[in-house]
Amino acid sequence: MDTVVSSSSSLVVRSSLPPVRTFTSPSKLYSATASFSFIPSINGLRRNHLPPLRSLTSSTVPKLSIRCGAGVKEIKESEFRSTVLESNRPVLVEFVATWCGPCRLISPAMESIAQEYGDRLVVVKIDHDANPKLIEEYKVYGLPTLILFKDGEEVAESRREGAITKPKLKEYVDALLETISVA
Repeated sequence: MDTVVSSSSSLVVRSSLPPVRTFTSPSKLYSATASFSFIPSINGLRRNHLPPLRSLTSSTVPKLSIRCGAGVKEIKESEFRSTVLESNRPVLVEFVATWCGPCRLISPAMESIAQEYGDRLVVVKIDHDANPKLIEEYKVYGLPTLILFKDGEEVAESRREGAITKPKLKEYVDALLETISVA
């Protein structure tokens, strides 16, 4: 139920409705509440005022990072040649970004694939924003992008963009390994 509080200098309306918008970070809760103040002027009510949201600064916004478990290794441009192109095993490269929701969505599935296929396949992540030369060289236009490399070259028809479920990812990897005769 709404509450109206009045005094000679102001009128305040507070609603029991839930917040209009709420988002959380590890340490703080921010919300726009349904609370209005009416400040009278000489000609009547001047305007409505919403309480300001706390401004977000670099110290209050959570920092996101690419996290890799035991199976997936994050590499940089300087490591690409030795890790991917000179590998004696096939390498599944996942191009990701910290701000990419679908990238975070498939991360657990990629970890699982890296552990399950660890004896036949190397799985690595490359940060899109930190490695622009690789992004340009391999023409990565969507995220996440998966590309399989074998013997220093991209395997034909191995490129895949977008989120994928764990069962579909497993089918994708099985089919790729079958086509390059690594069973």
